[in-house]
Amino acid sequence: MIVGVPRETVSGEKRVALVPDLVPRIAKAGVEVVIEPGAGEAAGFANASYTDQGARLDPDVLAKADVMLKVQPPSLAETERLKPGAVLIGFLQPFTGGVTIGALAARGVTAFAVELMPRITRAQSMDALSAMSTVAGYKAVVLAAGLLPRFFPLLMTAAGTVSPARVFVIGAGVAGLQAIATARRLGAVVEAYDTRPAVREQVESLGARFVELVLDAGDAQDAGGYARAQSEDFYRQQQILMQRSVAAADVVISTALVPGRRAPVLISEEMLRAMRHGSVVVDLAAEQGGNCAVTVPGEDVVRHGVTVVGRTDLPASMSFHASQMYARTVTNFLLHLLKDGALHLDRADALTRDPLVTHGGAIVNELVQSAT
Repeated sequence: MIVGVPRETVSGEKRVALVPDLVPRIAKAGVEVVIEPGAGEAAGFANASYTDQGARLDPDVLAKADVMLKVQPPSLAETERLKPGAVLIGFLQPFTGGVTIGALAARGVTAFAVELMPRITRAQSMDALSAMSTVAGYKAVVLAAGLLPRFFPLLMTAAGTVSPARVFVIGAGVAGLQAIATARRLGAVVEAYDTRPAVREQVESLGARFVELVLDAGDAQDAGGYARAQSEDFYRQQQILMQRSVAAADVVISTALVPGRRAPVLISEEMLRAMRHGSVVVDLAAEQGGNCAVTVPGEDVVRHGVTVVGRTDLPASMSFHASQMYARTVTNFLLHLLKDGALHLDRADALTRDPLVTHGGAIVNELVQSAT
């Protein structure tokens, strides 16, 4: 069996799905690892670093691999080159990539979308989405610090005392908690809000103040550990109640996402008008439309003196460590599927069933079926 890793072709994508150190671990499971030449170069991994670990280079890996490890969804051209019946593991954007998903099914590809991995204890080492959210949460704060025309920490200098920056984090999931921790390391005063009161302890353990809003979010989390969508009225009330915290912040990091849905708009243009000139909003939900009303996915815009960052490539911008983290989760998942050098698909197991999108020529994931 051949496990293949191609070069990523999406513009700006610098990550690679497998790093050299993990090649022996996969090979030990009784498979051959084949890398497309140059696949890891943008992330800092030369061809020789793979061959030194026992991998083989082959420019036609897409057509030859039985199992394909990727970061981004394949293009239609790449899909057509996949071996019929091959297995694909990677981010597939299953709720928005209908054409790609349909093409994978038609090709007979067994495709696993790593972003659908359930958030349960057994799956933690395979949770690629959380790994990349960690990267995004960190980079969001570093990016904001570079754009903000203020210091982050309290400084007492001969020229006088400089007050610390104020950071408000919306959403205390993996990205939000990492953003809180990073902002605190840089010396900012941090507040955070989440619809789930249960995360208050985690927020406070990182040195931030948890903002309480009098809102009934009901069951704000689904069985898979992801946020549930709320009503439009709920989001309107949330905007009103968050206005004071947003207006007082020098930096707002927003992370609110609902799988399969457009990101809720939590920061209105009116709220931006109330922020200080030079403030920064980093919208980590930009790829799904954004939590800010003026977010432009993939771009930075300035409205009412506030810079709104809508970049969708933050993990790719830290390609070395992001690749290491992503590769570990994907390798753990692959080894979960391998038994005695062959793939074993136990669809009674949530770790296999939930990320499985296409199999046997059909879309088999119920959530994806309902979205297409």
